[in-house]
Amino acid sequence: MNLSKVIDIKKAYLLIALLLSSIVSFSQEKEPAILIKDSTKVPVVKKISRYDSAMQAHSPRKAAIKSAILPGLGQIYNKKYWKLPLVYGALGTCGGIFAYNIKWYKKTRFAYTVLYNKDSASFDKVDPKLRFLVANNRLDDLRYYRNAYRRDVDYSALFFLVFWGLNVVDATVDAHLKSFDVSPDLSLQVRPGYSELANTGGISLVLKIGK
Repeated sequence: MNLSKVIDIKKAYLLIALLLSSIVSFSQEKEPAILIKDSTKVPVVKKISRYDSAMQAHSPRKAAIKSAILPGLGQIYNKKYWKLPLVYGALGTCGGIFAYNIKWYKKTRFAYTVLYNKDSASFDKVDPKLRFLVANNRLDDLRYYRNAYRRDVDYSALFFLVFWGLNVVDATVDAHLKSFDVSPDLSLQVRPGYSELANTGGISLVLKIGK
């Protein structure tokens, strides 16, 4: 056999061997990467801020619902017990005025009906403070008092609902303030020098929130 042909065959075998070794090494390098990519799972960690954790621990929604169901219950939930006399004082006053006005509205309405219908048989049932008006035929005065008490009934009921709503708002705001950040990371500083915001020199007030 010719020596040149033997050398060419050896070169061919060497080239094939190099190609096979490179293919094997390439597959060995790629395979672990694929396995790691498929098998490795990176857990997703959701970062919860101090504000969110405080909101979960003391929920403004719970405070609002409690106050809406029963006035003062949200203040108890917020541990603001000193507000209970204010809540019940305001609602109690409105309730008392409502009861007073509706009682006298019914009395003046009855006296007006007796005088308007000339029902002398029912004169003794008229309130003693209103009999003078019935006896002197003061129909316009009875109508005026009746309408005034009727208007005051509506106003007292309206104010009762307003104070009830304010009780809910107060409990909700107090619950929100429970999570208000008053940590050392929150600070107001006075800094002299150049201000990038104003693009001039002088004294600046810098409010630092967080790190």
